[in-house]
Amino acid sequence: MNPSKYFFLVFFLSSISFLQIEASVNNSVILNDKVAPKLSDYGFFKNMTTQDPAIGVLPYELITPLFSDYADKLRFIYLPNNQIAEHRPNKVFDFPDGTVLIKTFAYLNNHESSNLDSQLLETRLLIKKDSQWKNVSYVWNAEQTDALLSIAGKTISTQFVNSYGDLQNVRYRVPNINQCKECHQSQKVIEPIGPKPRNLNKSIAYQEGSMNQLMRWHQEGWIKNDFEFTTMADWNDTLASVNDRARAYLDINCGHCHIDGGSADTTGLYLDFQENRKVHLGYYKKPIATGRASNNLKYSIVPGKPEESILLYRMESLDPGIMMPESGRALEHKEAIELVSNWIKGL
Repeated sequence: MNPSKYFFLVFFLSSISFLQIEASVNNSVILNDKVAPKLSDYGFFKNMTTQDPAIGVLPYELITPLFSDYADKLRFIYLPNNQIAEHRPNKVFDFPDGTVLIKTFAYLNNHESSNLDSQLLETRLLIKKDSQWKNVSYVWNAEQTDALLSIAGKTISTQFVNSYGDLQNVRYRVPNINQCKECHQSQKVIEPIGPKPRNLNKSIAYQEGSMNQLMRWHQEGWIKNDFEFTTMADWNDTLASVNDRARAYLDINCGHCHIDGGSADTTGLYLDFQENRKVHLGYYKKPIATGRASNNLKYSIVPGKPEESILLYRMESLDPGIMMPESGRALEHKEAIELVSNWIKGL
């Protein structure tokens, strides 16, 4: 055989092998009117179990994330080629059709004293098509090889090892398709919550090395770099002020509903990061039709007195008719309760 032809054949076969390994995302499945039965049908991951993203899918992280019973969250984003997400002040980017936000909930159990294996629980997708977002959830199988479409939701009784090395029991709840709307619906349409510039302005580790993720998105051609914003604090960063940490936590956990135009608009309690009117932040604000959820307390927040503040009482409660947020948790977020209590003490 001619050596040059042999070299070409080897190169060609190697290229085929490489392309098989580096399979791309299946855009036709994303844009199909019918939802895929399995998470693997989309091609978001080279390796489902290890959550190793396919080409064109990037991991991302939030500075301050939503609390969900101490679950770890593995976030990824996919944008179709040559499309740009437009900046909207104080809001999530206006992503183009074909965008998918991917969030896997898991207990990684990576504490040094843990003897539990990691457990993938569910993966939620927000898919943008026809200028609207559609939510869909997939529950992971026992083998941890794939996740299957879930419409009705599911309760998963499991255990995890927390950050203190303690074993904790939890009844983790996968929401049904309508419960997702409780948090993600604004002005009667589905909207993402987390990926705002103010909550993305941080460096994360990519395969190629560490980089600010907004810079990386700009490098990918996904966003422009001509907008200004104020970066949120990390609620868990003890070097930041208590005020900045508490406001960041309330923004991501409460502000998507408690905002002008949100599903809790009629309460008049607005906990968005940009809110600066004290009465709307809850200072000496009387509740509206809370019933027993007020615990006979008079105001949402009594500055200096967390024990008299309805906001903290509802954060502490595990009663489904009292607790806030209303869904997405079955456990107290003890560290956040301490933070918000200290914040109210200092007002």
